[in-house]
Amino acid sequence: MTGTSDRPRLCVFRSNRSIYAQVIDDTKQKVLFACSSANMKDIKNKKKTEIAAEVGKMIGKLAMDKGIKQVAFDRAGYRYHGRVKALADGARAAGLKF
Repeated sequence: MTGTSDRPRLCVFRSNRSIYAQVIDDTKQKVLFACSSANMKDIKNKKKTEIAAEVGKMIGKLAMDKGIKQVAFDRAGYRYHGRVKALADGARAAGLKF
């Protein structure tokens, strides 16, 4: 899966503690911006899926601010459920299309 300038790639990585999302332009081989739950505050009393949804909303807001409306969703081999699905739903709620 590759991303272009018109439709960059939204790549997801999840660990046991955190979830990370970054938007990548593969033609220029450059990460445009990234967001993670590792540097978010006020997440102590939330579930992991709620945190992933917040990261999705944040990455979607960053993308819309930069003028990116469509992305290619790269789930990096993770199954599309749980935290990965919550992140995708959060990004869609912010206005991203994929």
